Amino acid sequence: MDHRLVTGIEEALGWDGPDHLGARFARGSLRDPDLATRMLSPTRILDLVMRRSLGSPQIRCFRDGQELHPGKYLSHDMNSPGQAIGMVNMRYLGNLLREGVTMVLDRANVFDPTLEVACRAIQWWSGERVTVNIYLTTNGADGFGLHWDDHDVLVVQLSGEKDWEVRGMSRAAPLYRDTAQNNEPSEETIWAGTMNAGDVMHIPRGHWHQAGRSGRGSGHSLHMTLGFTTRTGAGWLSWLTDWSRENELFRRDLDRSTNPEQHSALVEAAVRLVESRSPADFLAAREQDVAPPRHVPFLETFGQIASVVCVSEFRPQLRDHGQTVEVLASGKKLTFKAKALPALRLLLSGHPVHLERAADTVGAEVHQLAEILTKEELCATLTPELAAGYTGLVLNAAS
Repeated sequence: MDHRLVTGIEEALGWDGPDHLGARFARGSLRDPDLATRMLSPTRILDLVMRRSLGSPQIRCFRDGQELHPGKYLSHDMNSPGQAIGMVNMRYLGNLLREGVTMVLDRANVFDPTLEVACRAIQWWSGERVTVNIYLTTNGADGFGLHWDDHDVLVVQLSGEKDWEVRGMSRAAPLYRDTAQNNEPSEETIWAGTMNAGDVMHIPRGHWHQAGRSGRGSGHSLHMTLGFTTRTGAGWLSWLTDWSRENELFRRDLDRSTNPEQHSALVEAAVRLVESRSPADFLAAREQDVAPPRHVPFLETFGQIASVVCVSEFRPQLRDHGQTVEVLASGKKLTFKAKALPALRLLLSGHPVHLERAADTVGAEVHQLAEILTKEELCATLTPELAAGYTGLVLNAAS
């Protein structure tokens, strides 16, 4: 999937691929300033939260670094049967934004098709699990105080401006679940300045940072943060722990008295387990074990599919075995005849595919293959709403 945001981030940071993630702090600007506006605007994020049932902690508001009580911006609407539905009270929220506040929407990619597609493109590019959080700050409000994250982040300033301070690490590769606390901020300032619309910044895990608009008066800042789930050696060991339950030795209670035979057997079994599943196996499983995302299901009663797009969370693997082709994605393995390979490459490219036009290029069987892949939840019908997430950002496959 060739997404303008991915190429824009690489150009802005001077990267030639995702291997730079987590390596060092980086900052730059998108070559195309309209790309930031295309991703999201302040009025669109407010329209988004208005039309959905949201609650804390998915949506939160902060003032002076302190989280406000949800009752300050959430209320419950009563429907005709008398059921309460949690909604954002837009009048309350509007008053807070006029006074100066930071509104945070977690996992905004779940609600907005443009952010959904961008998040998927970043996942295909990086091979890592990604979520998108949105931060809208108004007037002279501050965001969070000086803190660090246990994951790498990419920050894209979408509109307005925000002042940042980024410091070094005070503990190498820290985790929230760790053997030692990491409460003392580093004294080393790596960068301090203002992020303007179109600016991009990479903050590796463990770097202390803070941002806000203190003293700026009127104005706003809107930025999105792409958070990359960590893939540590500790995560690999946790994964092995799940596999250990296959062996009865690990399911049995440990003998409280010294039992050399049991302890030796466990150690030997643990060594065999570690040798049988490598860190590379763990990383591959992280991609393949992800379930298909939410999507509009295919129902024959609605008629034939006109256009589809691949929606697997990670890039599908195509394995050409000569007589057959295997497709591996979303924890599934599908086998097709070799002649299906050109159509499969097109359908699983991550680009929208108009089936009638595609049939002229790869053959009429593309219709049947699209139906199979959609039923298997690797592809989804390209609804107008989903198509809006690709328009101007990802070319159609025919292009």
